[in-house]
Amino acid sequence: METEVIVIEESDMDEEALEGLKKAGQIIRDGGLVAFPTETVYGLGGDALNPLSSKKIYAAKGRPSDNPLIVHVANMDDLADIVKEVPEAARKLADAFWPGPLTMIMNKNDKVPYETTGGLDTVAIRMPNNKIALELIRQSGGYIAAPSANTSGRPSPTVARYCVEDLSGKIEMIIDGGQVGIGLESTIVDLTSEVPMILRPGYITAQMLEDVLGKISIDKTIIDSTSTEKPKAPGMKYKHYAPKGDLMIVQGAQDNVVSYINDKSQQAMAEGKRVGVIATDATKAMYRADVVKSVGNREDESTIAHELFKVLREFDDEQIDIMFSESFDDSGIGQAIMNRLLKAAGHNIKSV
Repeated sequence: METEVIVIEESDMDEEALEGLKKAGQIIRDGGLVAFPTETVYGLGGDALNPLSSKKIYAAKGRPSDNPLIVHVANMDDLADIVKEVPEAARKLADAFWPGPLTMIMNKNDKVPYETTGGLDTVAIRMPNNKIALELIRQSGGYIAAPSANTSGRPSPTVARYCVEDLSGKIEMIIDGGQVGIGLESTIVDLTSEVPMILRPGYITAQMLEDVLGKISIDKTIIDSTSTEKPKAPGMKYKHYAPKGDLMIVQGAQDNVVSYINDKSQQAMAEGKRVGVIATDATKAMYRADVVKSVGNREDESTIAHELFKVLREFDDEQIDIMFSESFDDSGIGQAIMNRLLKAAGHNIKSV
């Protein structure tokens, strides 16, 4: 299969762009797959109501079929067409955060095939805050099932070239909309439990959800590296976001972290390994390794979220064998950053 790549700028949705999105929408209507930008990461989209499309998504990604897909919608009114009922909590959260990086889990109706939900009676739904994504959803019929547009287990793509790297020849089209804004996947909150529960942390934080709903809970397995409990979200039991090399997270006082990483880096380089370090703006100059990259500023952790997956992919481009990363705060958006890092490192974390 030859994969067509088209370039569309979100800030310039002209007639040519709309024609391209109409073509992409028709591909999805016909049962094909299209990778497209959202505000979080790039998604791999197919018709959410077509079981064959969902099977194609799993096959293209090499994704386990019990890992549910997120259904993307462009209109709040469309919810009622695919769920048994729209909870009041969902209306409140949609008013506060949609379109945006929040996925809500509700009880599905018979219109949504089990192939899309990973065999579950619930469906995960979100409305992305990206003009390209929203128009594509409209052109495709209103319901796009879309996980991240990468080979399963690899860092999620925040620029289109990594969609090309992973999926070229496997899908019909890739829409290049530039680098995404947020850089981490959406927060997932389960509204089918008595107390709404966060199953995956993201840009929408626990505090932001509490401000709208009051009491919420958090699946503790998403940040506890020692937990032996089964994650509530089926997809979180799988290794995710992993670079090709080995990654270790190092936590502790800054001087101890820098000293430990430099010592281990020198040992690895002496053995002929290429070493990369994930640092911040304040610490980048302190490290001695083959490649040192800053993911941003600790005073504004949204900068770190924006760069994390891109940096992991760049380390692969530069054939890094061993990586060390500083740890980050586990509250607010830092919770989402640490969740992704822990998954990428296979929970390989060292306290110094």
